[in-house]
Amino acid sequence: MTDDNLAPEGSRPSGPFRLGDRVQLTGPKARLHTITLREGGELHTHHGVLKHEQLVGQPDGSVVANSGGHEYLALRPLLRDFVMSMPRGAAIVYPKDAAQILAEADIFPGATVVEAGVGSGALSLWLLRAIGAEGRLVSFERRDDFAAVARANVETFTGQVPANWDVVVGDLATELNATVAEASVDRVVLDMLAPWECIDAVAEALTPGGVVVCYVATATQLSRVAEYIRGTGLFTEPDANETMVRGWHVEGLAVRPDHRMVAHTGFLVWARRLAPGAVPPEVKRRASKSSYGDEDVELWTPGAVGDRQITDKNLRKRVREAERAAEGARQAAGRSDVPGESA
Repeated sequence: MTDDNLAPEGSRPSGPFRLGDRVQLTGPKARLHTITLREGGELHTHHGVLKHEQLVGQPDGSVVANSGGHEYLALRPLLRDFVMSMPRGAAIVYPKDAAQILAEADIFPGATVVEAGVGSGALSLWLLRAIGAEGRLVSFERRDDFAAVARANVETFTGQVPANWDVVVGDLATELNATVAEASVDRVVLDMLAPWECIDAVAEALTPGGVVVCYVATATQLSRVAEYIRGTGLFTEPDANETMVRGWHVEGLAVRPDHRMVAHTGFLVWARRLAPGAVPPEVKRRASKSSYGDEDVELWTPGAVGDRQITDKNLRKRVREAERAAEGARQAAGRSDVPGESA
């Protein structure tokens, strides 16, 4: 293969397929296969063999047949396709919630954004795309193994570890102010069990008018973080919502909602940083301090809220899967001499 058939690092995801490109193949019975095009590579199924070289040079959206005559539709996977199928160390932020986070936080090109925790890197990919090459993303993650999965997933999708992305293994509450300058961050996204523990550090790092968005799973978490933000007196009145997506079957006159839907995955609560010394106008009909007691605060604790755990064995498997995918992308793109990222 010539250099023209190699996908350059960070190349635009369009045009004819090249070695190093990820391709999503839809085969018989709508079964999906996602491959990375390699020199001499082959996709083996019980329907036959499809050589990777059949795809190189073909336009996106082509249909190719394997040795058994079975046809496959070839498309570059969209970001939402990738994040739903990539190896996971921690639960991901689903595309519907990622889209809302980008909107409510007003993520813009060139922004300086902080996120915690990085999890499996799904939200990191959306944020990196939104801030562009001129922006900066700082991702905090307490666990080395989760950070390793996130790095590998981002490299697999983008073809490289972005130069404007820093992954800090540590606690945002204690490490943030040593990592970024005071009042220098435009947006903060907190996807963690107890985001209220980080609000004070976030307030110091955010520029006046900056936005903090918290993604939480339960109503008790939502209540506590909203009350904490409100109680600091450093932010605007917090807003909150959840997003539910229902698909529709549309075929001729048979138009009806799907029987299943992506309903509750989490709540978003967000607020904006006030200028130093600013006192916002009083909000009428605000809940009084007597609206909750000590027993309610006990239910707000992280232990009571609960957290789904992944076993060490399963997590080690996810780390290996993610790192193999990243290594395959490097080799296919002719960058096998670049050492893999490690936590």
